[in-house]
Amino acid sequence: MKLNSYDEWSHLREVIVGSAANYTSHERELSFEYFFLDNLKSRREWYYPRVAPVTATDSGSRHKQLSIKQRYVEELNEDVDGIVSTLQSLGVKVHRPLELDPSTTEIETLAWRAAVIPALNVRDMSLVLGDEIVETAPMMRSRYFETQLLTPIFAEYFRKGSRWSAMPRPIMTDSSFDPSYAQLTDGGLMESIKNPQSSPYDVGFEIMIDGAQCLRLGRDVLVNVSTENHAMAYTWLQRHFEGRFRFHRIDRLSDSHIDSMILALRPGTLLVRSERVADYLPAPLQNWELIVAPDPQENNFPIYESDDLILTSLYIDMNVLSVSPEMVIANEASPELIRLLERHKFTVVPVRHRHRRLFGGGFHCFTLDTVRDGGPEDYV
Repeated sequence: MKLNSYDEWSHLREVIVGSAANYTSHERELSFEYFFLDNLKSRREWYYPRVAPVTATDSGSRHKQLSIKQRYVEELNEDVDGIVSTLQSLGVKVHRPLELDPSTTEIETLAWRAAVIPALNVRDMSLVLGDEIVETAPMMRSRYFETQLLTPIFAEYFRKGSRWSAMPRPIMTDSSFDPSYAQLTDGGLMESIKNPQSSPYDVGFEIMIDGAQCLRLGRDVLVNVSTENHAMAYTWLQRHFEGRFRFHRIDRLSDSHIDSMILALRPGTLLVRSERVADYLPAPLQNWELIVAPDPQENNFPIYESDDLILTSLYIDMNVLSVSPEMVIANEASPELIRLLERHKFTVVPVRHRHRRLFGGGFHCFTLDTVRDGGPEDYV
């Protein structure tokens, strides 16, 4: 089928589900610290492992490799396979990215080198708006070439008539990152992000944004903007899609992604982390029904060890995937959320996903919907 995806809820026909093959480690360096800022900060929650701060090497750069236990990766692969099987059983065509070859452990550009990770959270590096795929400008160095693992899928949609674009690729020196949000929220578990290292390739702040910072509502797209990097990307989207989509800026709803803060489940209904989310929305959306996600419970999550790095908030399970305006896929480990959605007349398909906090994503993050029934409707 031809690429067609304008919203988050209309009947899902085709989807890309990410791959965790050969996911071995996290690399804590500057871009990683900025990206996971809110979730690396210290907070009083159950069994949160205290991770030693990143230290400067002799060369002055921040760099610390944190291995992921193989049993977690194996269980994640099992759970991703379960997501695929569930979607297929619901009549959805599933595409998979190329697997990361185990020999590809590092990437290098003119300005830096970093460990590489597979295309697991495929929502992040791409944005589908209508009949166009946009490869977004990455915010983490380890993910710089991630969309190349999706190239065969994107190329096939292109052959069928879709548009295929890419934002300018940032050089991503230390000075490319706007530190203002980090400075406002500085402190806690991680090392302060200060004194970026100079580089002969410094060009100032650059365009950087993830697709998961956008909420698609037919002709309208909400975009979370927390840094100058995001603001430049917002301007790029406005200019690129002028006359086709309307973009609405949301200022600092979170550090980056918003799909564990707000999701649109059907026209007129939003799933939100708290009622205060409404204060950030355009006026017409403030009249939509708000389903406030229940507070997570301690027994919703596995217990991890002190050297396991947790990358998401406790509200990761509100990261559900809509299959239609009446049906959502949710984590079976969150029965409180399942019951709440059922009370609001949704059919909930429970699926296992154990280690969502270690790998930084839920069902919405792991998937990129490429074909839905909806069109450029005016909901706002």
